[in-house]
Order: sequence, then structure tokens, then C-alpha cells
Amino acid sequence: MTLEHPAYGAIREVSPFASVVLAENPGYMTLDGTNTWILRAPDSPGCVIVDPGPDDEAHLRRVASAGPVDLILITHRHIDHTEGIDSLARLVQAPVRGLRPEDCRDASPLEAGERLDVSGLTLEVLSAPGHTADSMMFTADVSGERALLTGDTILGRGTTVLDAYDGDLGAYLETLDQILDLGSGIVGLPGHGPETSDVAAVALEYKAHREERLEQIRAALRVLGNDVTAREVVEHVYSDVGQHLWPAAEASVRVQLAYLRQRA
Repeated sequence: MTLEHPAYGAIREVSPFASVVLAENPGYMTLDGTNTWILRAPDSPGCVIVDPGPDDEAHLRRVASAGPVDLILITHRHIDHTEGIDSLARLVQAPVRGLRPEDCRDASPLEAGERLDVSGLTLEVLSAPGHTADSMMFTADVSGERALLTGDTILGRGTTVLDAYDGDLGAYLETLDQILDLGSGIVGLPGHGPETSDVAAVALEYKAHREERLEQIRAALRVLGNDVTAREVVEHVYSDVGQHLWPAAEASVRVQLAYLRQRA
């Protein structure tokens, strides 16, 4: 039987070189839960893990069962992706690499443009700031078949909330352009939600959505004044969104207001 998303308690094969373990940490920010990706060429004994996920023993043991693990990669600092770093590293005895030194174990931080030849794969490290300042993406290329591991830059459904602490809309729009430059037909392997068949098409939709929201905020500023708070904008612009989502919307609006005010 072929498993489909969401599939808890199982390793779900997505392609000949990518499988996913869905953590049981659903929520309005994590959707169905955090995706932990397992990558390996079809003839490779070892694998690469992308984002350990939460420090949940059952989840991490399921991930470890796909071993041996050659390398663990981190897309960004958010705890639902990184909490399990130490437990998984101990289980599988593998090095961990992310952009931030504090996320690394027995290995150096990642560098943009770096090429990783591991587990029969060729991975390229792409800087992808916007959702967070430390966000990274990874292209995977096996025998001409390409995929992009997007972390939270592109999700399997819905749109991404930019972090209130270090999210940057200008940088995020540039990251979306970087995805578009990769071309069409590349499978998207996101940090949350199901895989997407054409990640560039999703990036184009995201850009249109961001532009639409920015125009709505510009209109709100014309009505409410330039000194309006993010909460007041949310109440004006996001009236069609459930109030349980307003805290996330408010964080996103703060980032959008900063973007507009920087360019005023």
C-alpha cells in the first residue's frame, strides 16, 4: 500500500531518493507536523537526514531506523525542527550541520554555495533568508532528478509566516526569486505539509500572495494612518482569517510594516 500525507508512525517514500517521517506535533504553525526528510541514492547504504524535528523518542527512533546516517542537516533554527538534534546525533552517531554554529555537532557550519557529495547524492546548499535569517535550502540531484528541500520557506499547503524576530520580507522575496531561477519541474520537499510537484510554481503563487497582502496593508495605512500598530492592521486586513491565527498574522504584519517603512 502506498502511503499518502499525512502518515504518522511510518516512513513514507516520496521518490526513489526521498522519504519522510512526519512528527506528531500538529498545530496551527506546524500544520500536520514537522517533516523529517531521509535522503539517499537508491544504491546507497547510508542516508542524509534533514531536520530531526522535535525531541520525541518514538519519532527519532523511527528516523534512526533508516540508517546508517552519514549526515544530519538543519534548515533553520526553529525548535520544531531542531529540538531533537542531540538525541538523534547520539542515536545515529552522525555529524550535524546548520548555518548557526550552535546547531552543529562535530562539524563546521554550512556555507552558501557549498556542494555536498554524500549518500550517493549531490546536494547544494542555498542561503534562503526571509522566514528566518538563518534559513537554508538544499537542492538534491540524483541521476538528473531534482528536488528542493525548502524548510519553512515554502510549505506543502498554506503560506509561510515570517519570523517576528529576524524575518525579512525583502530577503524573502529575493529567496522566492532564487527558487524561480532554478526553473520549473523541481519537486518541493517542505518542512511542513505534503510535497509539491513544481516548487517554482508555488513560489510564483507565494509572490503574488505577498504582493496582494502588501497592497492590502498599504490600503490600511491610507485609512488608519502611518503610525498604526500591527494589531490594528490585522483587525482591518485579516478579518477573513480565524482569530486563532491572528497572533501569527500579527507577526507577519510587523515584518511587512518594516518592509514598507524602510522603503517609504
